[in-house]
Amino acid sequence: MRPRIKLLGTALVAAALTALAAIAAPTPASAATLTQVTNFGANPSNLQMYLYVPNTVAARPGLLVAVHYCTGSGPAFYSGTQYAALADRYGYIVIYPSVTRSSKCFDVSSPQALRRDGGSDPVGIKSMVDYVRSRYAVDPNRIFATGTSSGAMMTNVLLGDYPDVFAAGAAFAGVPFGCFATTDGSEWNSQCANGQVTKTAQQWGDLVRNAYPGYTGKRPRMQVWHGTNDETLRYPNFGEEVKQWTNVHGLSQTPTFTDTPQAGYTRTRYGGSGGTAQVEAISMQGVTHNLPVDAAQAIRFFGLDAPPPTTAPPTTAPPTTPPTPYPPTPTTPAPPTTPPPPTTPGPGPLCRVEYTVNAWGTGLTTAIKITTYNDTGVVGWNLAFTLPAGQTITSGWNATYSPTSGAVTARNVSYNGTIGPGDSVSIGFQANHTGDAGKPSSFTLNSSPCSVT
Repeated sequence: MRPRIKLLGTALVAAALTALAAIAAPTPASAATLTQVTNFGANPSNLQMYLYVPNTVAARPGLLVAVHYCTGSGPAFYSGTQYAALADRYGYIVIYPSVTRSSKCFDVSSPQALRRDGGSDPVGIKSMVDYVRSRYAVDPNRIFATGTSSGAMMTNVLLGDYPDVFAAGAAFAGVPFGCFATTDGSEWNSQCANGQVTKTAQQWGDLVRNAYPGYTGKRPRMQVWHGTNDETLRYPNFGEEVKQWTNVHGLSQTPTFTDTPQAGYTRTRYGGSGGTAQVEAISMQGVTHNLPVDAAQAIRFFGLDAPPPTTAPPTTAPPTTPPTPYPPTPTTPAPPTTPPPPTTPGPGPLCRVEYTVNAWGTGLTTAIKITTYNDTGVVGWNLAFTLPAGQTITSGWNATYSPTSGAVTARNVSYNGTIGPGDSVSIGFQANHTGDAGKPSSFTLNSSPCSVT
C-alpha cells in the first residue's frame, strides 16, 4: 500500500508542478486573502479548511468547494487555479479543503467515505459547507464542487453522498464514484487506476444511489474532463464516468450534442444541447494526466458567471389592455415647430470588450467578454486584435484563433455564433510571452470598433 501511494504522490507532484507552471495565476490583486478556518464542525479525518471570500460578495452568493490533487493542499490549489480570481469577478465564495494525512490524497475508497454521513473526508467537507452557509447568505441552489485527480475523485464522491447539497460538479481527470473502493484500508486501487474496472451503466448508477438510500430528489449535474493519454488514471475511466452519471439522470449514453470547442477537444452533452446540460464530457486528445484546468469553463457550466435571479417571476396575469402611455398622447396635434439641427456625432461603439490577463513567468491566460449593443445582435462573428510583440497563443477556448501571434482574428465556434442585442459571449486563450504580458490596444467586432474595459 505505501509504495503505491508514494508512487502516486511522486507522479502527481511532477504532474501538478508542471500543470501549475502552465496555468498558475498570481494571487488576486485585492485585499481579499485566503484564510484558514478552525473549529468548523464535525471533522473525523482532521481536514484543514481554507476559505476565500472576495471583497465584493454577491447578495446571494454561490459557493464552490475546490478540491486539490494528491500531495497537494488547499493553499496550493488556491494559488495554482483561477477559481479565486473568478470569484473576485462574480462574487461567489470558495472553500479549499486540505488533507493532513501523509499521502495528502483524499479518501475516496473507504466504506465510510462512500456513504452519506459515514465518516472520513466527505463529512468534514460537508461541515465546511455548513459553516459557510451559517455565516453568509449562500444561495442553497448554487453550491458546487470541483477538483483535479484525487480532488476529481472526491468531486464524484461528494455528489454521490450529498445530492441534496451540491447542484453540480466538475471533475478533471477523475474516476467514477465507487471505482476506487477498497476494503483492506488501502487508499490505492490499481485496477481502477489502470482503467480495468468496467460496469454497466445501471451498476455504476446503483453505486451512487446506494450512497444515500431512499433519496428521490434532484441529482447534481456533472461535467467530466479527461486526457486520452492519462498515464495515472487511465482514459477508460472517462467513459465509465459518463455511463454512471447519465444513468443517475436516467439518460441515454447517446449524446444529444457533440462539438469541438478547440482543436483536439471533443465535447459531448447528454440530456440537453445547451451549456447547462445534465452531463457534459470533454475528451482531450493526446493530453496526459497533467491536464490544463479550465476553471472558466467549469464556472460557466455551474452558472456562476452570471448573477442569480434578483426578482421572482410575476404571480398575476398581465393586463389585457395596454397601459396608458407616459406622457399621455395629446388629442390635438401640436403645431409644427422648427426641426432641431441634425446631430453630427455618429453612434457610439456597438460592442464592448472586457479583457482580463493573468500572467506569470513566461505565460499568461486571458478572459475575454464580448458584448453587443446593436439592435439586431450578431450572427457569425469575428473579433480582430493585435497581440503585443512576443505573445504567442498556445491554446484557446470558445473560439478559433488565427494566426497565433501579431494581428489575430478570433472566430466563433458552432455553439456560440449568435450574440443577441445586449448579450455577451466569453472566450479566452493561453499564451506564451517574452516579457510583455499587456493587452491589445483595440478590438473590432465584424470590422466595427469596440470600446475596451
